[in-house]
Amino acid sequence: MSRASKLTLLGTSLFAATTVVFVHFQQKFEKEVCYATNKLTAATRQFAACSPRAVLLTFPYHVKAMHQGVVRDLEQQRLKRERQLDFDMQRALEEEYKKGQTVSRSTDDIPDRALPNR
Repeated sequence: MSRASKLTLLGTSLFAATTVVFVHFQQKFEKEVCYATNKLTAATRQFAACSPRAVLLTFPYHVKAMHQGVVRDLEQQRLKRERQLDFDMQRALEEEYKKGQTVSRSTDDIPDRALPNR
C-alpha cells in the first residue's frame, strides 16, 4: 500500500470512530437531560419528549420550550373536543329535523320529459 492509501485509510477510520464516540456521548447526554427534566414536575414528566435539539438547548430554555409544547398540545386537544361536541350536536339536530320532515330528491318529483338532456 502506498503512503497516500495508508493516510486515507487512517483518516477515514479516525473520522468513523470519532463519529461513533460523539454520537454515543450525545445520546448519553440527551438521556441525562431528559431524565433530569422528567424529575422536575409531574406535568413535564407526563409530556416529556426529548429530541436531538435538546443537546443544543440550555437546560432552562429546554424546560420552557417543552412547557410551551405541552400547553400547545393541551390547547389542540381542547379544540378537538369542542369541535367533536359541535359535530355531535349538529348530527343530533340533523336527525331531529329528518324525523319531522320527509326528505326527497327534487328531481324525483319532476317528470322525465321535463328534465334537460345531459
